[in-house]
Amino acid sequence: MEQSNLERNLLELRKKSGLSQEKAAEAVGVTRQALAKWEAGETTPDVLHCDRLAELYGVSLDDLLHFEGKHGSVPPPPRGKHVFGVIQVGERGQIVIPKRARDIFSLEKGDTLVVLGDTNPGTAGIALVPAHFFTGLMELATQVQQKDEEKGEEK
Repeated sequence: MEQSNLERNLLELRKKSGLSQEKAAEAVGVTRQALAKWEAGETTPDVLHCDRLAELYGVSLDDLLHFEGKHGSVPPPPRGKHVFGVIQVGERGQIVIPKRARDIFSLEKGDTLVVLGDTNPGTAGIALVPAHFFTGLMELATQVQQKDEEKGEEK
């Protein structure tokens, strides 16, 4: 029988957190046996216990219930972080940003994004940042630099 998202997520999150079944059960106010049954898919926690589990593991209730990782792969992301799925780079380098990501970040046709990159081993990656956010940071940096220069002239 295939594991449900909930039971897989409960097991992966507990392992990632380094908690024993006993410690996790104690933290949400149930027995170790109840937690073991939830992780095995024999029973399902009620909504209040799901909420406590989401809090314990620092994930959203939605991701606890619906995140679709594979066994032994990536657990649900921390609250406020998102995994939108896998995309492929097209023939001419284009990508399609998943609808859920466009909705969450209110991205619309014609919006401008800045592509940032990190090539350092261990942290290498690409990030897309709305241009207005990036230009706002650049303006702030310029203001700070100008204030520092003015302070230097006063001395």
